[in-house]
Amino acid sequence: MHGAGPDKKLRRFSKRLLKDYAALWLFANAVGVEPTHHHAERCLRPAVLWRKRSFGNHSAAGCRFTERMLTVVQTLKLQKRPVSEYLKSALRNHRAGKHAPSLRTA
Repeated sequence: MHGAGPDKKLRRFSKRLLKDYAALWLFANAVGVEPTHHHAERCLRPAVLWRKRSFGNHSAAGCRFTERMLTVVQTLKLQKRPVSEYLKSALRNHRAGKHAPSLRTA
């Protein structure tokens, strides 16, 4: 039986592991899913380099802006969508009191 035993942390870890077990082996059954985290690290690399060159942010608001902009840019690049067009549209919508365009693909 899972979740049995005296160590509370071990029980909690075991429950989480069993809950996510199928996802842990997804790469073995799905074509195109890498068994490593290299793709995610490559996606994060531009943000890491930017932070290193610019010395990061000095306010919570600056951090939120940066994390959101880097997320938008990376998402659009992965979707092969033009970043400048999205940002122009987002700015127009903001000025008109509308929601930002969706980052989700149809």
